[in-house]
Amino acid sequence: MNKYTNVEVSKLANIYFEGKVISRNIFFKDGSKKTLGVMFVGEYEFKTISREIMEIISGKLNFKVDGTDNWQLIKEGMSFNVPKKSSFKVKVLELVQYSCSYIEE
Repeated sequence: MNKYTNVEVSKLANIYFEGKVISRNIFFKDGSKKTLGVMFVGEYEFKTISREIMEIISGKLNFKVDGTDNWQLIKEGMSFNVPKKSSFKVKVLELVQYSCSYIEE
């Protein structure tokens, strides 16, 4: 999907890691939420509350969930899942545009 329709978007951005990760909250009529953002080259660690699905729109990164030793290369058109109440690390290899879905279970 190249665009989201019939949504509300937060005016203020979520800014992390001194401006190297920036996203906006997008709210859908069914009550679900996604973020749409950009990650600049670097290494970052995120904590999750709910389960997350990260869709990589462009760029590439290495990813691993906390407690595992395996890094996975994720690039344009791919996605990865992160369990709720966990953390994950990314090594952004080139500018990444992404969409993150939050799954309430």
